[in-house]
Amino acid sequence: MVLDRPGVPLREQRLDDPIPGSGQVLARVRACGVCRTDLHVVSGELPDPKLPLVPGHQIVAEVAELGEGADRFAAGDRVGVPWLGWTDGTCRYCRSGRENLCDRARFTGYTLDGGYAELVVADERYCLPLPGGYPDLQTAPLLCAGLIGYRALSMTGDAERLGLYGFGSSAHIVCQVARHQGRRVFALTRAGDAETQAFALELGAEWAGDAPAGPPEELDAAIIFAPVGELVPTALRAMAKGGTVVCAGIHMSDIPSFPYEILWGERSVRSVANLTRADGEEFISIAPRVPVRTEVTDYPLESANDGLDDLRNGRFRGAAVLVI
Repeated sequence: MVLDRPGVPLREQRLDDPIPGSGQVLARVRACGVCRTDLHVVSGELPDPKLPLVPGHQIVAEVAELGEGADRFAAGDRVGVPWLGWTDGTCRYCRSGRENLCDRARFTGYTLDGGYAELVVADERYCLPLPGGYPDLQTAPLLCAGLIGYRALSMTGDAERLGLYGFGSSAHIVCQVARHQGRRVFALTRAGDAETQAFALELGAEWAGDAPAGPPEELDAAIIFAPVGELVPTALRAMAKGGTVVCAGIHMSDIPSFPYEILWGERSVRSVANLTRADGEEFISIAPRVPVRTEVTDYPLESANDGLDDLRNGRFRGAAVLVI
């Protein structure tokens, strides 16, 4: 499924099989998650994508062929291909363990062709070995919704009372991890979204309600998954002193001005950008121990536009996954 230009539907197209280069693997895609970042790419909210582009970066695949010098995996291995697809390894960010901030980084399904396809080529260094026990469909959301959510959760320190603003693919995973860590989870959704609030309670949130009304008590930290800048001052008003608001999305609408008094008291606002390979390895090892349960709605590859549209309009619980 190919994006020719932002703002138009993806087009089904037969492409030549990609050929793995040095240090790369050719992998047969088995499932690929549909991420809100894909929506931002397809709609043009993220600038300068590779065009034409095969989107998708929550890829569960089976190694089919090795490029020259590739020896990390063997044919038949099941691997995950995530958002971070390449970094230069030499810049100040890479050398200080912050490869997620590399200025020359390349990203799967954005500046590199991704997993809305039968085959994908990926740098073997950025692929993740996947544990057994998780079916392909349930594994796919772990590769971005899970990874970015886990990185965002780590930014909240040891916060006991955690608010999750927006309860979609990432939040439904983070809620389970946070409960496993002994945190108290408060889910905040669009006003009147009783179905999503019930879903949050099923997954271990101790309270779920409308974001505009706020939680029943102060929070020590919050993660904003919904790409809505207006939620930043809303979350700040719910923070106890010293609390942190983490913005987890790669794109967000503008944050409106707010009075300094809701930031004062050593409250903070910060963002999460991309992920590191260390994040991926750590989270993939933790997920089975929780164990994380992902709820998915599946679509055939040729219905990728339907999956994106349903994600845009909140028509399913949990995550959407393309079955290849």
